[in-house]
Amino acid sequence: MKKLFQTQDDFATLILRLCLGVVFFPHGMQKLLGWFGGGGFSSTYGFFTGNMGIPAIFAVLAILAEGLGSLGLLSGLLTRIAAFGITVNMIMAVYMVHFKNGFFMNWYGKQAGEGYEYHLLAIGIGIALMIRGGGKWSLDRVIAKK
Repeated sequence: MKKLFQTQDDFATLILRLCLGVVFFPHGMQKLLGWFGGGGFSSTYGFFTGNMGIPAIFAVLAILAEGLGSLGLLSGLLTRIAAFGITVNMIMAVYMVHFKNGFFMNWYGKQAGEGYEYHLLAIGIGIALMIRGGGKWSLDRVIAKK
């Protein structure tokens, strides 16, 4: 249990944690609460289970991973778990949707959809946070000290 919270007083990890948290906060709140023009939990759940064929439990976990995971990253609470959830979401997004569109984002509107370059960045940051923890100014660090 101690390993879950243990982290260095590391400024670089803080930057990675906050960047990933800030990027995923609006995405997560779109899915979870319907903020930022999103459909909210019911709509996202229906799309994931109906249109994409994702089993119900995994649809719920995906929504919670982005919604609660972003809050965990921003506060530095359970950083490794939050990073794991977001990393798995990004791996599945590449596998299920984006891989067929190639590497690059759809910068010029000429592709059928978005590529996976953005997802690779999120996966890399997520893995780094799983290894290093929340870093400086994280609740994990406060808990680990006790």
